[in-house]
This record gives sequence, C-alpha cells and structure tokens, in this order.
Amino acid sequence: SIAIILLLGYFTYYVTAVVKRPFLATASGPFRRYLRRHVPMVQALFWPHWWCTEGRAQTLLARIIRAWMSPRVSYRREILTLSDGGQVALDWLDQDRTQDSPVVVVLPGLLGDSQSEYVKHLVTSIVRIGAKAVVFNYRGLAGVELKTPRLYCACSVDDLSEVLLHVRMLYSKARIAVVGVSMGGLIVGNYLVNRTEESKSMLTAVFTISLPWNMFKGSESIDRPILNRMLGRHLTRSLCRLVGKHEVLWNTKHDWDMDQVLRSQSIREFDARFTSKNFGFEKLDNYYAHATLHDKLDRVQVPLLCLNAADDPFQPMEAIPVAAASKSSHVAILVTTCGGHIGFLEGIWAFNREPYMCRLFNQF
Repeated sequence: SIAIILLLGYFTYYVTAVVKRPFLATASGPFRRYLRRHVPMVQALFWPHWWCTEGRAQTLLARIIRAWMSPRVSYRREILTLSDGGQVALDWLDQDRTQDSPVVVVLPGLLGDSQSEYVKHLVTSIVRIGAKAVVFNYRGLAGVELKTPRLYCACSVDDLSEVLLHVRMLYSKARIAVVGVSMGGLIVGNYLVNRTEESKSMLTAVFTISLPWNMFKGSESIDRPILNRMLGRHLTRSLCRLVGKHEVLWNTKHDWDMDQVLRSQSIREFDARFTSKNFGFEKLDNYYAHATLHDKLDRVQVPLLCLNAADDPFQPMEAIPVAAASKSSHVAILVTTCGGHIGFLEGIWAFNREPYMCRLFNQF
C-alpha cells in the first residue's frame, strides 16, 4: 500500500541521512585518546527520535517529555552571601556521600534553576555515579530575593568563582567538576578563559551542553522568522518578567530605562537595554565580544567536553568552532546532526531512557 511505501521511504531516509556518528573535534593527543577509550558514545551512532528530527521540534518536545518524566528531587538548600552582599541559592543533592566524594556543580541555562526539568535529570544522573551534585542558582532566581542591583550575565564569572571557592572550602579533598547548560556553559567557559590559573587548580573537568559559542551569530539566529523568533520572544518576555519583579532594579540609581527594558521584543534588544548596561558595557557589541568564546579556545587549560547539535536554533552550525577545537589539546566539541537546543531526544520511544546528555556526562 501507499502507506507502507511511504513508511519504508522515510525509514530509508532516516537511516541513511539522519542517523550519524557525532563529529568529534579535538586535537590528537592524550585528551582525544581518553575520550575514545573511556567515552564510547563519542564514536557511537546517534539515533534521533524517529518522528522528531528537526531542531526546533527537538528543543520544544524535549522540554515537554522531560517535564513529564521529571524525577522528584529533594534538595538541601544553602544560601551563600557573596562579597558584595548579593545572595545565591546552592541546592545540594548529596545524601549518603563522603567528604571525598566528587562534587559536580551544575550551572543552568538563561532562566533555569534547580527545578528545571533538564537540571533534575542531570543531578539524579550525577548522584547515581557516586558524586555530590550542587545547583548554582543565579542571582534573583529560585525564589531568592535580589539584594543588589546586579543580576547575572554570560561573561560575569565573579559569582561562579566565589561559589567554587566555597565548595573547595567545604570539601578540600574532593575533585570538582562543572556542568554548564546553554548560558551556564558560557559562564563556566568564560571562567576557564579569564581565570586560567584558578580554574586549573580548582577543576578536574568541565562539560557543557548546547553552549552558544558566538553570541553575535546566536542572537541573529534566534531572531530569524518565524519559529526561531517565537522562541526568542518567549525568552525575552520571561526576562522582562524577571527584572520587572525585583524592586532593587527599579529603586536604585542606574543607567537603564526600565520602561524601555520591559518593552524589549528580542534577546538582542533586552541585552542592549539592560544586560550590557547592568554590567558596565558601553555598547551591546562590547558585551557580546567579551562573552563570546569561539575565538578563545586556546586559553582553556582544563579538560572541556562540549555537546552541541548542528541544528540548534540558538547557535547555527557555522558558529560552532570545530576548526579551533581540532587544534586544541584541552577542548573537545561533539556535534550531533540533530538535537536542537538542550534536546537530544533519541530512540524509537523517548519516554523510557536516561537522557543522552546525562549518559554522555556520566561516561566522561
């Protein structure tokens, strides 16, 4: 019948054009040999979910499926007061772990926190391999009052540095790793390139998921009509709600016009009107150039494995620095053909598997 012919045709297309081994970009040497020997997923075929292979569909559906499958997580909350009087919440999942157990610090995405569905999957995977997990919730998020007129951004690493020093004080003999998701990957990436010596002494390894390497290209991609722009406007509205609810951003002397900020229609507009000014940048381009990582891989001195998808709507393939990674002894970028942004749904049935990104980190 026609239905069978169409099904066979799609299956042939799926197997020949969609199912591929991910591309691994890193220099020949010890790190590459380690990955090939200890992380078999870097050489295994990636089977995207058979009826959801488009990047934006993966991005949206993964969030829905992970939320539906989201494990129950009971954190132990610690409020950390920072050197400037700001506060952040550290949510720990560390029951039945020893002082020497490895600690994995999780940095969520742009508006994520410890209750985000992908974070809960990550922390449950982390404790399953015998490590402690702690989620670093950024200023003003996770129900914590914003104490200063400073929020967070992709290139501000002071807060992360204080969090890591605090973790090192608590667990002086434990190995520390970081998982950065989306903007969290930018933050830890900037920590690696701007605090080279500190990061070498502090961290054993770093893993990032859907890191937006080039903020210029990323902001252009997310503003393309129609579906990308819809995703971008949803994020922009959420950012406007976030800044709008914190009185300290309204009541102190500042360089931004809050009425203009709240009328932002895109991530780029929001960053121009608020984020860049909040962190003292004269122009938006100065902020983006400072935060962008694609041209700074040579400064990374800690083993860094980055999972990206070629069809990420927030970061086009041409913005992923595979050529630079191919010359790097410490940076490896694993690029799947499909996966979207923090998607990576796989298999025939996407509801009954530990997420691809969690399994990859556990092998790493």
